[in-house]
Amino acid sequence: MNRLATKHKISGLVALSLAVSAAFSANAHADISEADVLAAQKAWGDAVVMLSEHYAEGGIEKARNSAREVIDSAYGYTMGPVLFKPTLAAIPQNIRLTAEGALAYFVGHDEAFPNDGGFGIKGWAAVEFENAAIHLSGPVAMSMGNVHFTHNDGSVTTVDKSFGYQLDDAGNLRIVLHHSSLPYGN
Repeated sequence: MNRLATKHKISGLVALSLAVSAAFSANAHADISEADVLAAQKAWGDAVVMLSEHYAEGGIEKARNSAREVIDSAYGYTMGPVLFKPTLAAIPQNIRLTAEGALAYFVGHDEAFPNDGGFGIKGWAAVEFENAAIHLSGPVAMSMGNVHFTHNDGSVTTVDKSFGYQLDDAGNLRIVLHHSSLPYGN
């Protein structure tokens, strides 16, 4: 992705979108592979780090605009509701079915979601997936495991994470389920 961004002198966000699109340039009848899931996880983790960077560089508006683009390119909201359960969201807003709910979770600063602090803008420096398993079933895939978020100060937060993926009509891999929680006892 960095090579693509340098070569074409385009923003990191556009490069990320191009990398995701290239990784999933299959047709709508193709099967999702393990490599596709791993590429989607890497792109998602890179996007979280990018949101923190954009927030530090340009404030909430830059982060919000970037988050909108990431959500539009990675999640399947045009296919129907996305089953989105963020890590740090309390009842009655603990389950989000709209892109607006996801946006509020990632960047906060939304009066409709007053308890959201902006998980994606907390200063993340790295994101690493540790899959327990990946289930592949044609145009649908699921993954479950731990995700380790490394903060700029070096501390690490680990969450339990499940993702569901589905190919859209154009053959693009989309997140249709995003469930996250803190491990029991944390």
